[in-house]
Amino acid sequence: METALIVAVLGLLAIAGASSFAQRLGVASPLILVLLGIGVSLLPMVPDVVVEPEWILAGVLPPLLYSASVSMPSLDFRREFTAISELSVVLVVISSLVLGLFFWWLIPDISFAWGVALGAVVSPTDAVATSIVKGLGVSPRVVTMLEGESLLNDATALVLLRTAIAGAAASVSLWGVLGTFAFSIAVASAIGALVGWLNLVVRSRVSDPTVGTVISFTIPFIASIPAELLGASGLVAAVVAGLVTGRGALARLTPSDRLAEQQNWKTIELVLEGAVFLLMGLELTAIVKDVVDVHDGVLPALLIALGGLVLVIAVRSGYVSLLVTALKHQAQRREKMRPRVEKVKTYIEQPDALERMQRYRDGMRGPGRARADGDRPRPPRITTAERFERARTRVVRMAADLDYFLSRPLGWREGTVVVWAGMRGAVTVAAAQTLPHDTPHRSMLILIAFVVAAVSLLAQGGTLKWVIRTVKPRPEPEAAMQAERQRLTELLQDAAGAARAEADEAGREASELSIIRAKRETLLRVRDEGTYSSSTLAGALEVLDAQEISLELRGG
Repeated sequence: METALIVAVLGLLAIAGASSFAQRLGVASPLILVLLGIGVSLLPMVPDVVVEPEWILAGVLPPLLYSASVSMPSLDFRREFTAISELSVVLVVISSLVLGLFFWWLIPDISFAWGVALGAVVSPTDAVATSIVKGLGVSPRVVTMLEGESLLNDATALVLLRTAIAGAAASVSLWGVLGTFAFSIAVASAIGALVGWLNLVVRSRVSDPTVGTVISFTIPFIASIPAELLGASGLVAAVVAGLVTGRGALARLTPSDRLAEQQNWKTIELVLEGAVFLLMGLELTAIVKDVVDVHDGVLPALLIALGGLVLVIAVRSGYVSLLVTALKHQAQRREKMRPRVEKVKTYIEQPDALERMQRYRDGMRGPGRARADGDRPRPPRITTAERFERARTRVVRMAADLDYFLSRPLGWREGTVVVWAGMRGAVTVAAAQTLPHDTPHRSMLILIAFVVAAVSLLAQGGTLKWVIRTVKPRPEPEAAMQAERQRLTELLQDAAGAARAEADEAGREASELSIIRAKRETLLRVRDEGTYSSSTLAGALEVLDAQEISLELRGG
């Protein structure tokens, strides 16, 4: 017992130390932890470390993905969903099949199905790259694509892995694979959305932020476990629950709840992510010993792993090139749409637009259309004003989306960053260890997956900053961002003025809390319209939350 506690304490200190030194050295802490784990595993007094993969796949990944999805702006995720789905689904499938052919050709006595299984293991990327990219002024579109890809590609890879393992034992059809994948995603999405909604409903009725945070710790598992029991993807369920929670938190949860959750989840994320990468390094010795005992050497596995890494980067390069080209053509079509959308936006924002819509609906309805069972007409479920506001929001959102895509084009520089940031990580190692024990050359396949992940992390992660500085992707224009922040400040001042005027008409004085809430409602409205960037909205929200928490502490 004491030994286990000492190991746990040393592990936590190692994670904290790596995180601290990483900032000073200018490298990502997972790289330091992997190297530290490898170094410790080589010490003669350290026993072999073997971790059950289900602890990673079912115990660690759901909370990590939930935490990342809660903090992801729903606005950016919606806008980049096409690119995210291309990278997290289509690219993973293509990479798995190409790598499956490669491994089938080079590794003796394994079938194509086992090759695809290993290809699925090494195809998904890790989220560690986003922590490196964020601090280097890269376009937020690139960051969103990388974050979204890392949220969803794990689920795609695991579904492919299960299908390939089943295909190794019996024949499977293409339609069966597609049906399994569609079922897995659909059921998981439904469960995740329901759990996310229930999370908001329950926590909005809990007044203690600490209790709310404890409840939030259970949400990833409440979403993932039922999904897995139904044969769906628990990881997708956890991600969807996080996205629903993150989008609704601003309207349903108090600033104290959101702040407590954010700080505590940052700690959980640091510990879990650090532990995964430390264990990844510690497992090296046991994996190598197993391969040496069975195959009389590790050189073939190392060469195949390096070849597989080169191939997966090449496949990613080709696919991202096609994706960037497709996005350019899409931008050209949006440029042609822009005048029509702006015309409709100008029309719908005219002061008498609602009145004209009401007259039009009255003319379409015709006179004297009352209910057959009474003289009073049935009140409409949605009033004309509500219909008008929904239509106006859609048009404004469409115009804002066009401005977003056309002002932030993606070219070969951004594509290069997306390619090189696609490094493999702990999911690859954990997934490899879920291969059945009767898998041909199982220990060799696990070592190949480990080497691909480790070399990818060290080589790509260690040089990503240099690549970004070399290709110089287009940064977010600071002057435009400053102007946007100024416009939002003026809009919030107008909202405060309107709240004061409304209070004066009612014969009362507007409280500080009512002004803060009026500003927050304005932020919610412009978030739905998409007229401001997520970073600008997040900065304004932080200020409002700090003001409201300060007001609560003063008892006001």
